[in-house]
Amino acid sequence: MTAITELTNVSSNVIQKTADEWKVKKDNDTFDSALNGAIKMLNETNGLWNKVSEQEVRFELGEAVNTHDLQIAQEKANVALQYTIAVRDKVLSAYKELMNMQV
Repeated sequence: MTAITELTNVSSNVIQKTADEWKVKKDNDTFDSALNGAIKMLNETNGLWNKVSEQEVRFELGEAVNTHDLQIAQEKANVALQYTIAVRDKVLSAYKELMNMQV
């Protein structure tokens, strides 16, 4: 598995931006930065789901005709939620492992 900081020649602006952020965060690798990153991820996921709700209401009221935008928004929100759940599961697993360690 390749670390995101080792990515080169990336054509996507989003991936390159994330890689650059990880390079900066590597120097400030603290619990506080990890917690802030998790909170930011939760807020972004929540924002995506709020956008989906707004678009669903607009579609139901007949204001939006393009079903593709609605489907794309739903898929983005779903992927973000799955990623957030996976991160949560890994954090809980790490916490359980730390709690089971003998000092």
